[in-house]
Amino acid sequence: MPNLRDIRKRISSVQSTKQITRTMEMVATAKVRHSFERIAAADPYASSMQETLANVAQHASGNDDPLLSRHDETKRTIVVVVTSDRGLAGGFNSNVLREAERVIRSKSGDGIKVDVIACGKKAGAFFRYRKMTPLLAYVGLSADPTFAQAQEIASLVMSDFRTEKADEVTLVYNHARNSADQDLRCETVLPIDPEAFRASDARDPKEEHKLASAYSFEPSAEEVLSHLLPAYVEISIFHALIDSAAGEQGARRKAMKAATDNAIDMLDTLDRVYNQLRQSAITTEISEIVGGAAALED
Repeated sequence: MPNLRDIRKRISSVQSTKQITRTMEMVATAKVRHSFERIAAADPYASSMQETLANVAQHASGNDDPLLSRHDETKRTIVVVVTSDRGLAGGFNSNVLREAERVIRSKSGDGIKVDVIACGKKAGAFFRYRKMTPLLAYVGLSADPTFAQAQEIASLVMSDFRTEKADEVTLVYNHARNSADQDLRCETVLPIDPEAFRASDARDPKEEHKLASAYSFEPSAEEVLSHLLPAYVEISIFHALIDSAAGEQGARRKAMKAATDNAIDMLDTLDRVYNQLRQSAITTEISEIVGGAAALED
């Protein structure tokens, strides 16, 4: 049975842990606010891009752009996996890596070659341990991704897709539903589904007609579309990166709050045990003193 000294050491250790987890919770709270501000700043551009693509696509005579073309046979898939650089975020990374592994096994089982792009230290370590060398690996950018990172990823996957070195590009990441919860997403980036941005365009038909009549395309709507589609791929990847960054901070804040609450509960339990042991020790000492005094009187 532990003595009073052991309990005091345990209480001191838990108090130190509580201070650390509480500090990490406060830091994550500040960072999640910043991450959601980045998402809010990027949303208008992404929405405008989808609306513009929807309008241009209606005037394009056909969908002959390579980024819109679905290949006859899928021989190679690129999976972009977005995780964090650090842990202590609950199941944030494990959920993404589990889904990525499921996708890879499913594709490999169908005879499809799979390559990966690892965004985040956890993803890089996961695939290196499984003897898979990522085409690209990013470390130190998970909490604050850059548009240059999205451009580099988009440039590689679009180049391989246009030359038919890759037939499909899939993105696996955590979507920040709110500041506390995340939803796992597995999305196809390439080939681009034309209905994806057409369905997002929910303007009134009369307003649509007025806006459409105000556009003139030089040299052609098809040429404009071919320039807009790469930008659409870039912003789609960038939006996933900043979305994952917000989810990471939200998951870490939630995990650290749970750890802090557990530490508080443990301290309450240890205080009760300490007081019970101390009371028992005092009672024993009093009994010994009384017994000794009675013996001397006899």
